[in-house]
Amino acid sequence: MPEGEAPPDRDPAMDPGGLLDVLGVAAVVLDAQGRIVLWSPQAEDLFGYRAAEALGHPAARVLVDEQHREHVLSLFAQVMAGGGTWAGVFPVRHKDGTTLLAEFRNMRLEDVSGRYYALGLASKQATLRRLERDLALSLRLMEQSPIGLAVMDTALRYVLINPALERINGIPAAHILGRTVREALPFLDADAIEAAMREVLATGTPLLNQFTTGRTHADPHAEHAWSASFFRLEDPAHRVIGVAVSVVDVTEQHRAATAAAAARRRLTVIADAAERIGTTLDLDTTARELADVLVPEFADIAAVDVLEGVLTDSPPPADKGGPTLFRALAVKAGYPTPATEAADPVGQIARYDATRLVARCARTGRPVLLARVTDRDLPRIARDDQAAERLRQAGVHSYLAVPLRARGQVLGALDLKRARNPQPFDHDDLVLAGELAARAAVTIDNARWYQRQRHAALTLQRHLLPGPLPRPPGLEVAYRYQPAASVGEVGGDWFDVIPLSADRTALVVGDVMGSGINAAATMGQLRTATRTLAGLDLAPAAVLTHLDRIVAGLGEAIATCVYAVHDPHRHRCRIATAGHLPPVHTRPGRPPLLLDLPTGAPLGVGGVAFRDTLLGLAVDDELVLYTDGLVETRDHDIDTRLAALTDLLGRPRPSPEETCDLLLAALHHQGGHDDVALLVARARPLPRTGRPAGP
Repeated sequence: MPEGEAPPDRDPAMDPGGLLDVLGVAAVVLDAQGRIVLWSPQAEDLFGYRAAEALGHPAARVLVDEQHREHVLSLFAQVMAGGGTWAGVFPVRHKDGTTLLAEFRNMRLEDVSGRYYALGLASKQATLRRLERDLALSLRLMEQSPIGLAVMDTALRYVLINPALERINGIPAAHILGRTVREALPFLDADAIEAAMREVLATGTPLLNQFTTGRTHADPHAEHAWSASFFRLEDPAHRVIGVAVSVVDVTEQHRAATAAAAARRRLTVIADAAERIGTTLDLDTTARELADVLVPEFADIAAVDVLEGVLTDSPPPADKGGPTLFRALAVKAGYPTPATEAADPVGQIARYDATRLVARCARTGRPVLLARVTDRDLPRIARDDQAAERLRQAGVHSYLAVPLRARGQVLGALDLKRARNPQPFDHDDLVLAGELAARAAVTIDNARWYQRQRHAALTLQRHLLPGPLPRPPGLEVAYRYQPAASVGEVGGDWFDVIPLSADRTALVVGDVMGSGINAAATMGQLRTATRTLAGLDLAPAAVLTHLDRIVAGLGEAIATCVYAVHDPHRHRCRIATAGHLPPVHTRPGRPPLLLDLPTGAPLGVGGVAFRDTLLGLAVDDELVLYTDGLVETRDHDIDTRLAALTDLLGRPRPSPEETCDLLLAALHHQGGHDDVALLVARARPLPRTGRPAGP
């Protein structure tokens, strides 16, 4: 046995400095005549007499006042006569003349020779009563305290447990005493608890209000919370004898705090949703924004699915029991999980029969809540058995599907799952998800209508723009039309190349203010009118004057336009503009020139004169016409962008086609907020046909 280590089963109270030393029990032995024959050091401490002063003297004369001697002698005779023991409290005279009350236990002794002696064991009554009181208070405290209390020995085994802790644990004390936390209470985090107790044993510093959660045998289906405190126990000689533990059930406070935290999270999600959902009128972006808001604060996995019939304007199937077609718009998970493999791939169409919960949600327009998902529920959530297995592997334990409803129509469903988040979805979560789904559904519906309008405007725009252009004499022409990246911005830009008499060609680029179908329709009218006027061989300024009157008659329409007539025989152009950005004239070996033309007022203002400008256009010169969508941005001033345009046109460019590609890639590569019409015309030699020059 290591030096200084107590035997494992030895009572600590019997070690030096234990309970007997605290009591200060004095031992005195009297012979048959009542003389003191043995005197312990504790007797000297208790009564004040040294052994030399007491030994050999009658005890009654040393320790008892005269008034009590007869009674004491009578008791002594009774003990020596074989009357057994005597116990009680008796006043004893101290050497200093004071009287103290001592608790006695007296008994007769017999040696091997048959002689009798009297043994008296005495302790100060005040000390004994204090210990009795402390013990009684300790026992009552343990038994009656509403706080769970336990005492662990230095090996961290239970040696004492009170009824309150029995009730908290849901296990009788008899099944706990002598065991460790790991052995007795496996539902707790034994590693953390025992580590805390070892720290307290080693340092002596208490650990207070240590929070822990778990499930007890008394209530295995609900999570409970406790606040535990640990402090080291020492005996009167300051030897470590164990750890005391106090446990308070704080489940209600924990649930209230959890509910308050959940409410704060819900408010955060709502505020986040108001800021982040609906930043654009793009359908896919809106769906992603909704999923991003919900993950991971609200759900571990979120999917946004829209009914395919809503996107294609197909009526719902007459057979309510038939399959429901969804198109996945967004899937988001808060962490890598097999559940994402179970989700429908974004952009693909999924077919769900009537037994699937998401199909039921979309068909009925009512939410579906499964607070606790079982293995039997997974096939009703997933699209097939393999996907259900993925959800099981991911640990999905709670499910919520909420319809996306806007303007009285169900557009699809919001599909939410929890796996790592231990809290099941509840009614409050359903209300919040429904609110967010309603907000998002309106934005999704707006995006759907805007996309439909954009598609219609783009279709009309492309239909109204010229088809394959002719190859005009003396010109090599390239063109581009690029719709705006923003939904609803399509519609107003156009270009045209119109053959005229005497090998001449009219080049036109214009821009109707506004966007959408109305702008596209106005553009179509102007293009038709421009072609009609061009056929009359009018000068550019005269064409713009007539167009100004036409636009004024269309109501509130406004448009800009640049109109140029190229004469390949005279190698020149006659140009007029109506509020349009100036064309660029490029010449081999010389810097590009931004033409300084009389700008004129936009078409539709009325009463403004337009003027022609004559421009020489030699072979291999280029004229670049464009709309403002090519150069205007929200972040740069127009002069900076026009300078960038001329810089690009100063680079070597083998053909007008490559010029178009260069300009769009450099100036409109990220997709602007406006559409772009671009026309590049390079002067080429006329073939020698012997035809006379035009008028």
